[in-house]
Amino acid sequence: MAEVRKHITFYGRVQGVGFRYTAKYLAQSLQLTGWVKNEWDGTVTMEVQGREPMINKLLVGLNQGSFISIEWMDTKEIPLEKESSFYVR
Repeated sequence: MAEVRKHITFYGRVQGVGFRYTAKYLAQSLQLTGWVKNEWDGTVTMEVQGREPMINKLLVGLNQGSFISIEWMDTKEIPLEKESSFYVR
């Protein structure tokens, strides 16, 4: 199954609630690569790469965080990159 890379911006209660470290833990457990970081405007940006079903599992898992509240996401597919891990920026 082919890999995809997605650039995602998350809106809602996504800063100060463990979002980035939850994302890192879930992504690593699903063998996804990429990064996640807080933005100055209160959103969180992520680039995530892997098989589409695993990315979908990551997004479902993030929505189950007890303090995390994702109101909506902007998602676009971007070119694949060579990398070996998922990290917090």
